[in-house]
Amino acid sequence: MSFAPNTIEILSRARADLRMGVPVVLTAHGGGVLILAAETLTAERLQDLRGLGGAPVMAITARRAETLKARSYDGDLARVQLPDDAGLAWVSAVADPAGDLASPMKGPLISERSGDAALHRLALRLIKSAQLLPAAVIVDIDQPQAFARDQHLTFINMDAAGPLLTAAAHPHNVVSARLPVDAVAEGGRLHIYRPDDGGEEHYAFEIGKPRRDAPVLARLHSACFTGDVMGSLKCDCGPQLHGALAQMGAAGEGVLLYLNQEGRGIGLANKMRAYALQDQGFDTVEANHRLGFEDDERDFRLGAEILKSMGFSSVRLLTNNPRKIEMMEKYGVTVTERVPLRLGETAQNRAYLATKVAKSGHLP
Repeated sequence: MSFAPNTIEILSRARADLRMGVPVVLTAHGGGVLILAAETLTAERLQDLRGLGGAPVMAITARRAETLKARSYDGDLARVQLPDDAGLAWVSAVADPAGDLASPMKGPLISERSGDAALHRLALRLIKSAQLLPAAVIVDIDQPQAFARDQHLTFINMDAAGPLLTAAAHPHNVVSARLPVDAVAEGGRLHIYRPDDGGEEHYAFEIGKPRRDAPVLARLHSACFTGDVMGSLKCDCGPQLHGALAQMGAAGEGVLLYLNQEGRGIGLANKMRAYALQDQGFDTVEANHRLGFEDDERDFRLGAEILKSMGFSSVRLLTNNPRKIEMMEKYGVTVTERVPLRLGETAQNRAYLATKVAKSGHLP
C-alpha cells in the first residue's frame, strides 16, 4: 500500500510550488539542479541560492534571448551566466520585457557553451506549464535527492517526468447537465471535463442531439476573459463565441468546446503583459516572442480527445485557423469541411487580425 504521489501528481505539485516561489529539485542521468522561477523569485531565496556555491545561471528561451541579443548555444534556450553582483532587479529585467525599451542594455550577457542543457530545457518547459514567465534561475547541486529531502522540496526524476511534460492530457467527463442559453432556443447540455494532469477544466456545450455517425458542426474556442466576459475590442473572441453558438442554434445542433487556454496558452497574466507590450508598439506575435513564448502555445489535442470521448469522429469545423484543422486530423478527428467564422472586426483589433493572417497563417 502506498499513498505516495505518482509522477503526474508530483509535476502538478511542482507547478504550484514554482508559482508560490518555492524551489524545485530536478534530476536526470545522475545530475541534479535546483530551479526557481524568475517571476516568483525573492531576494532572500536568491541570496540563499548564492550561498550554495556553484555557478548559477539564468535559463531563458531562444525567443527571449534573441530580444536580449544573448547567444543561444543550446538551440532553443540560452543559459546566461549570473553576474556576481546581479540582484533581483537584474533577474527580473532579463525575464520580463516590460522595461526593455526604457533600459535596452542588460548585458553584456554571457551564455554557457559547455555542459548539458537537458535539465534547463525541462525546467523551462515545467515553468511554462505553470503559466509563469519562461525564465529560471538554476544552480547545479550534489546529491539532489538528499538535498530535496533535507529542505522539504519537491523532487522530480526527469527521466520519468520529461515525456509527461509534452504528452497530451487525458480529460475525463466529470458531470453534465442541461443549460439554457440566450443564443440557443432549446439550450443545450454542458459537459465538464477534467484533465488527469491537475490542469484546468475544459467544457463541451452540446446543442441538440447530433448524430455520432455524421460530421458535427463544431467550434474549438479558447477561453478569453477579456473578450468573452469583458467585451474587449482588442480581439474578435467574444463575437466568434456568440456567432458560433448562433450558427449551431440555427442548425439545431452542434458542439462548442471551451478550452481553458487563455492568451493562446500563456495564461491571462502573460496575455496582459503582451497587451502592455502592444501598447509600446509591438504586434501580437512580437509581444509573445519578447516574453519568451512562441506565437501560439495552445494544445488542441485536448479538443480532439474530448470530441472522441463524446463519440464524434468527424466535424465541420468553425474556424479561420488552419492549425486547428491540422491538429484535429493528426489526432484522429476528420475535418470534412472548414466553416469560416468572420466576425468582430473593430478599429481597435484590425491590425491584430491582419497580423494573425500575415504571421500566424490564419485564413482571411
